[in-house]
Amino acid sequence: MDKALYVAMTGARATLQAQGTVSHNLANADTAGFKAALANTEAFPVRGPGYASRTAAMHIDQGFDARVGAQQVTGNPLDVSLQADRWLAVQAPGGEEAYTRAGNLSLTPNGQLVTAGGHPLVDPQGNPITLPPHQSLDIGQDGTISIVPLGEGAATMAVVGRIKVVAASQEQLTRGLDGLMRQADPQQPLAQAPGAVMATGALEQSNVDAAGALVQMIQLQRQFEMQVKVISRGDDNAQSANTLLRLSGG
Repeated sequence: MDKALYVAMTGARATLQAQGTVSHNLANADTAGFKAALANTEAFPVRGPGYASRTAAMHIDQGFDARVGAQQVTGNPLDVSLQADRWLAVQAPGGEEAYTRAGNLSLTPNGQLVTAGGHPLVDPQGNPITLPPHQSLDIGQDGTISIVPLGEGAATMAVVGRIKVVAASQEQLTRGLDGLMRQADPQQPLAQAPGAVMATGALEQSNVDAAGALVQMIQLQRQFEMQVKVISRGDDNAQSANTLLRLSGG
């Protein structure tokens, strides 16, 4: 295969992969607590016989944007907004512990506390949190859950559990295919974060810059069109060269 065609093909492939990342971000622009995925391309030389004069493109995953999203006051006692570098611990579908900043929580009919995606929240011991029947609920800034049991007065409010919230920097986490974060190094477990870790009655919005993502999509589309033109021109040149060879042979 002609080297120019190979270089243009790898560039087009990397552009399509980057376009997929941007599309994923735009699709989650309204998802609470969503962190924009970062993607880029990296140059690497095309190796082979002869002088190494060609450079191809490779798509690389650069993690996620850790910036805190805008805050929205909701007044819902089950909505929580986490401080920077704080993550809710949940039980992933495989049973392992995972992390999210999506604070729009809810209760299932059997009293289990779950995220909007249906993932159960866990306590500091790693057990799913299930609340008994109650007439009011309050989540403290340190993640403690207090309730007033059914038929009781406000003076009977009691602490019934605590949400596990861990402290983790961007480098300590990787995003899984299910959208949940996991430890980059499983040998270093994440501990409960001390002190005030959240505010209730508010939600952190997605940190995706929708306008910037649209501009990026246009730029990637133009890059892809340019790379396709290079491929088309290379094919035309190859056909012309074959025609000249046939004429010379005749």
